[in-house]
Amino acid sequence: MNRIVIENCAVATVDAQDTEYASGHVVVAGNRIESVGEGRAPEGPAGVVRRVDGTGHLVTPGLVNTHHHFYQWLTRGLAQDSNLFDWLVALYPVWARIDEPMVHAAARGSLAMMVRGGVTTAMDHHYVFPRDSGDLLGAEIRAARELGVRFTAARGSMDLGASDGGLPPDFAVESTEEALAATEKAIDTHHDPGFDAMLRIAVAPCSPFSVSTELLRESAALARRRGVRLHTHGSETVEEEKFCHERFGMGPTDYFESTGWLGEDVWMAHCVHMSDTDIEAFGRTGTGVAHCPSSNARLAAGIARVPDLLAAGVPVGLGVDGTASNESGELHTELRNALLVNRLGSHREKALTVRQALRLGTYGGARVLGRQDQIGSLEPGKLADLVLWKLDGLGHSSIADLVAALVLGAPAPVTLSLVNGAPVVESGRLLTVDEDEIAREARAEARRLARIAEGD
Repeated sequence: MNRIVIENCAVATVDAQDTEYASGHVVVAGNRIESVGEGRAPEGPAGVVRRVDGTGHLVTPGLVNTHHHFYQWLTRGLAQDSNLFDWLVALYPVWARIDEPMVHAAARGSLAMMVRGGVTTAMDHHYVFPRDSGDLLGAEIRAARELGVRFTAARGSMDLGASDGGLPPDFAVESTEEALAATEKAIDTHHDPGFDAMLRIAVAPCSPFSVSTELLRESAALARRRGVRLHTHGSETVEEEKFCHERFGMGPTDYFESTGWLGEDVWMAHCVHMSDTDIEAFGRTGTGVAHCPSSNARLAAGIARVPDLLAAGVPVGLGVDGTASNESGELHTELRNALLVNRLGSHREKALTVRQALRLGTYGGARVLGRQDQIGSLEPGKLADLVLWKLDGLGHSSIADLVAALVLGAPAPVTLSLVNGAPVVESGRLLTVDEDEIAREARAEARRLARIAEGD
């Protein structure tokens, strides 16, 4: 069995005890972590194909993204001063013109930015399926395979168009039956339940204001019948809460519970406007949260109560969210933003520590995706998804605590990133794809989308 040895580096395992080593090692055998510990690696393991001197570096679990919309890579920088609802109204007519080549280019751009910045497990929530637009979910899956990243594809859906009181244009939504059939087909075609799966499928109706109650209920039943996870947007804005009260006579959390959408197999994006009762319900049922601090700020949605969610035992991970509301498209910056934004809330300086922020981006995300037994911490037997961060350069040179350097300092360069034991980043450059080609393709497809939208 081929082995990779990384040694002479600081190690943050993010295990249950938050074990750290000021100078330690990690040994990878095949696609698994074989050993983690203090000092140099044990002498004499057979089949060592690479030995990495990690002096001046910190090794951590790979980052896990829990919420994204890849297709939005083509519409960055638009509707710059809008809240969520106005932003959606402005951009849905453009998004409704996407096709398979556009989504493939956007997925490659979105994934490239994340992987280059330490993401080893990506997730995407794709819910816009214009008629005759090609295999959009397949385009994303193909892009993830090209990048070599572990991927959860959340097959989204919308069946509530503008004529029925929803936000998206009517021609951008599916019927309830079409959405359910296509979602089950995605599970049949792509879902891998195995321990070392590189691809899993989740069931993911878009939001309370773009799907019918029937689609929510039937999607929950479908997911549980097929043993896959459930994802949607929840409690993102005050406007959403008002919508739910006016349309359903209850707030978002009560509405979700009434449709079978609370449970250990569910996670929701944002969850900004939650009462104590809402948080208790999430904690009681084990419902997870994808915290997206940059997007929440960009759309003026508010500050999610992350410290209170964690105190209630709610699984919480980090999300980039779509790059039309987080133009950087990077997850490692969300470690810093999660800590800083939450310190603006009621808990102030006691809101989050740097190690809690790192946990959100690693083990927390793994738990939200239901993969905490396989990824999210550096422990023997787990899958070899890890990142070696360079922290001895100018930007971090005077910060003795390397976890603080990673979270609070400038974005750290990635010297090496492994996914499933295979290198995907070396010295800050992607190994599996040509970044310049991805940039050219994305620019061309963004221009084509803009021309099509303007022509309508």
